[in-house]
Amino acid sequence: MLPIQIKNIDPVFLLSVARISFLSLAEKIILLKNLDSSSNLALLSIEDISFLCSRKIRASSWDGKKNLLYAQKEYSILNAKKIGYLTYSDEDYPALLRETPNAPLVLFYRGNKAALLGPSVSVVGTRKISPYAKQATSDFSYKAALSGCSVISGLANGVDGEAHRGAVNAWFDVLHQKDCDSLGKTVAVLPCGIDTVVPYNHTTLASKIIASGGALVSEYVPGVPAEPWRFVQRNRIIAALSPATVVIQAPSGSGSLITAQFALDFNRDVMFHKAAFEENALTVSKMIEQKLDEDFAQGKISKSKLENTVQKYLDSGAPVIDSYDDYCRCLSEKPGTRCNKDLQLVFEDIYG
Repeated sequence: MLPIQIKNIDPVFLLSVARISFLSLAEKIILLKNLDSSSNLALLSIEDISFLCSRKIRASSWDGKKNLLYAQKEYSILNAKKIGYLTYSDEDYPALLRETPNAPLVLFYRGNKAALLGPSVSVVGTRKISPYAKQATSDFSYKAALSGCSVISGLANGVDGEAHRGAVNAWFDVLHQKDCDSLGKTVAVLPCGIDTVVPYNHTTLASKIIASGGALVSEYVPGVPAEPWRFVQRNRIIAALSPATVVIQAPSGSGSLITAQFALDFNRDVMFHKAAFEENALTVSKMIEQKLDEDFAQGKISKSKLENTVQKYLDSGAPVIDSYDDYCRCLSEKPGTRCNKDLQLVFEDIYG
């Protein structure tokens, strides 16, 4: 899709369109091309929008005038809190994100937008992290940042938080020793409006991310709450922002494996850290899989969630790494070079 040049579009009009959750990127661009103001958008009925987008849109909650009022309020918040944004056609909009399906029309940010440029790696994993995986995450991200590679994650408890901390610690450790501009930064992708932090207990960490030259980003306007489906949507952006996603530790059916699937869908590399296969991690995974089996039998979850396992990715050839240096080596290897036979033996020992 050729990006529309939207630099000169009135910001309130841009926000009025960006905040319409039931429209795709292509449909939002159609509105920007065919309308000339937020006032005109406010006058449209859902039938009018359906006509412009050439499909029947079912959105009983649409209220154009209320949408405009919200956009005006959100623009005031952006100015008051000095929140920046990148549009789909901006040169600084992340190129890897732009090439993915249904990329955000607007990407809001707090902090340093340059953190979205340059080499990066996405690091994800479970909230219930083992001590070994915790240290592995911190070490991986610390070395990545020292090597000039930015770390992308989701600011959640567990692996995400440790990934951000590792990169932040690298910055503070060398702050007075070298030029920090050469260091990789860390970027946290939020599942809520850009003006808040989820989870709340990571507010201080979020401040350190910004202080160390990193950024918080979100596709959501100020005031949007974190809801379960937005975490999934957030995961697609985490996967999109890097050429590779590294899963540190993830039980079956977890959001981290959803991120891994997004990465594969975007034709990106997916790797697993060996921390995912230590005995403690595998024992936890076995317990969770048993619970998933029960939930599936009772119709509480879908078959796709049940089948989204680490084993599935290993069977498809996902490589296993043990450090950031090993990650770099793996990137240079031919696909399928690494053999997971030893891990298969571990699986058989744990699962029987």
